[in-house]
Amino acid sequence: MFDSLLFTIMLVVFLGVLSQWLSWRIKLPAIVVMSVAGIIVGPVLGIIDPSQEFGDLYGPIISMAVAIILFEGSLQLDFREIRDLGKPVTRIVTVGAFIAWILGSLAAHYVAGLSLPVAFVIGGLFIVTGPTVILPLLRQAKLKPRPSKILKWEGIIVDPIGVLLALFAFQIILFFMDETVSLGSLLIFFAAAGFATLLGWGCGRGMGWMFEKGYIPEYLKSPVLFSVVLLCFTLADEVMHETGLLSVTAMGITMANMHIASIGNMRHFKENISVLLISTIFIMLTASLHIETFYEILNPAIIGYVLLMLFVVRPLSIWLSTIGTDLSLQEKALVGWIAPRGIVALTVSGYFASVLTDTGFEDAQLLTALTFALVFATVCAHGFSIGWAARRLKLANDQGPGVIVVGGNSFTNALVATLTEMKVPAVLVDSSWRKVAAARQSGLPTFHGEVLSEQTEYQLDMTPYESIIMASESDAYNSLVCSSFTPTFGIKHLYQTAPDIARDADLEGLTHSVGGRILFNNETPLQALIQRVDAGQVFRKTLLTKQFSAKEFMNEINEEDILVGLLKASGRFDPIATDSEFSLEPGDTVIRLSSALKEKEKIKQSKE
Repeated sequence: MFDSLLFTIMLVVFLGVLSQWLSWRIKLPAIVVMSVAGIIVGPVLGIIDPSQEFGDLYGPIISMAVAIILFEGSLQLDFREIRDLGKPVTRIVTVGAFIAWILGSLAAHYVAGLSLPVAFVIGGLFIVTGPTVILPLLRQAKLKPRPSKILKWEGIIVDPIGVLLALFAFQIILFFMDETVSLGSLLIFFAAAGFATLLGWGCGRGMGWMFEKGYIPEYLKSPVLFSVVLLCFTLADEVMHETGLLSVTAMGITMANMHIASIGNMRHFKENISVLLISTIFIMLTASLHIETFYEILNPAIIGYVLLMLFVVRPLSIWLSTIGTDLSLQEKALVGWIAPRGIVALTVSGYFASVLTDTGFEDAQLLTALTFALVFATVCAHGFSIGWAARRLKLANDQGPGVIVVGGNSFTNALVATLTEMKVPAVLVDSSWRKVAAARQSGLPTFHGEVLSEQTEYQLDMTPYESIIMASESDAYNSLVCSSFTPTFGIKHLYQTAPDIARDADLEGLTHSVGGRILFNNETPLQALIQRVDAGQVFRKTLLTKQFSAKEFMNEINEEDILVGLLKASGRFDPIATDSEFSLEPGDTVIRLSSALKEKEKIKQSKE
């Protein structure tokens, strides 16, 4: 009834996105959920087999998707991000990768039973981690900046390096085994790698120059960039298979470090595309496996090899390569443990399994089972343990979700002071040094800078913060910032004070189309809040208990009080907006702006 290519495409896309959503809801690694979903509809139930149904298009579709994902990841590699981590990152992607290649190859030979030529090919490929798996894990774990940056950079840069090492090992095999292959073939390999790098650099510089000069209109920037990425990848790949990954990585890094004004909008577009592609491709790959592959995975030699890669090869390569760097023991331990393999390993190993078998290496048929065993084991082991390991090593932001408050004034100073007192991560941000200085003198956490500036992205770690409260004197600026951060934080977590319609009636229509959620109520703009604080009103904190219920609390407050926010028993702080729907439960703390006289009266009554 549903035996059609259209149904297969629909099911693959739907299951991929559903897996992403389900993993978000149940707090599981998305890669794990996608793998399970693909296995169920593929080899278990036999509903679809994408490799058969897509036919000759199966390989090119996956290759182009990987190219776009890798470019999107490399578009985030701004060298300013690792000013203090340049040495360990360089060591890990060079010395560490080489050590992992040698150790992994020896393990594949002596433990998995592969011949030395096949072992060195697959050993080079297995050093890759890749943005398809590492970026979703980092998003989930919320690590501290240093280990997060190291894992991100390694995952993106090592992807093409691993493929090149595998290609290099394959060329060496052909050189010694095939009399028709001469030294010139090796030189062609290095020339092809150099061409791919130069092509990526040239495409990146060319696109950046056209964007900066205005030769491409805004509405065409993302489509043009999308097509040039595919062009860059395909040209390099046609010269030599798999060098296209190196080309798009070079293109992305080049554009990331040109500091193009509109790179942020393009990055958000690419991120959305990447999430869709990662979801789709992982379902396709796992659904295309055969049930015989799972029987092969149970081979003790394969299990032993996977355990050796997990607990010996990866940790040892990281510890040896980072000797003499400033990484702490905890950072080395975490980076040495986290190395999930993903789409690149699965796709490229299939290519090498085919060409090595054709060359005469019968043991290469084992590569598919070996690769999937390593991918699934690392994805599950690292996906489930990264949060736990980071917390045990004190490398995770273990505080409750925090708040960035933008705009320095008496109201925001008092709000940040109250949140800090309640152990909620909060920071006051303003581009005016005078306004920041007033808060700093009070001992409040502050950041001096323009929140929309690209520099702020690298100087202010936003990982601990889930919400932004805009409370500057400019209502239009508040709306602009909320709109700018919508792709990053989501509209649910962006708040701004009510616009002062009496002062500027033109703003009435603006806030309905752009901006964040209006705080408290529509009748209390920022100036009114500042006047309340200046007049002596304070933030009162009321803990709800079984004895003092929500009903009693609501009876206590009066019309002059403003409900500001709700600190849940879990440590989560939620500002109260005009459209908020919340329930008060025992253990919650309600924050309200109220008269100081009432606070004094309450203290006096409690003493009596």
